[in-house]
Amino acid sequence: MKGQIANLGLAASAVSIVASVYIYFMHDGGNHDLGIFVGLWAPTLILFSQEIDKMMK
Repeated sequence: MKGQIANLGLAASAVSIVASVYIYFMHDGGNHDLGIFVGLWAPTLILFSQEIDKMMK
């Protein structure tokens, strides 16, 4: 199980970045504020999953 949560957080971060770009340019004609907001989830997801992984050791 060690490292799997961190990998899951990395994958979720990548999905967040892709969703952010899509929302920024395409969704409802390009919703800039929502795209930036979703893009800000990426570092949070990575850091949160790494900390959970550390606590499980």
